[in-house]
Amino acid sequence: MRPSLLSPIAQRKTANATPLRQHVIDALEELKAKDIREIDVRGKTSIADLLVIASGTSARHVKSIADEVVKFAKKAGVMPLGVEGEREAEWVLVDLGDIIVHVMLPRIREFYGLERLWTVGDRDADNEALSAV
Repeated sequence: MRPSLLSPIAQRKTANATPLRQHVIDALEELKAKDIREIDVRGKTSIADLLVIASGTSARHVKSIADEVVKFAKKAGVMPLGVEGEREAEWVLVDLGDIIVHVMLPRIREFYGLERLWTVGDRDADNEALSAV
């Protein structure tokens, strides 16, 4: 067995993110979020380990999805650090510490292009973009 290169704190942080990640995905699927995408941002930023981006079909749907993410996170014992954008509900961000969830209307998601922003230089993302052409 290969020793871990992560510090004990980082090991606990990574171990805790996996169950939370599943709760987030379950919440998104529960309310039928569209186009769910996960982006591993470890090594790119210190703000989080994982970004989860999903779309809703209307402002009401976006808000409901974000509310469900908060509810599932609380059931998992994680209190959100913050929730932004609920009033307009075109783009709602739920900060769960290691995981940041973005729920957006499709036109907002396309305009800001978070997937492109956070995957620039990633080999898999570059190959995916080339195959789409």
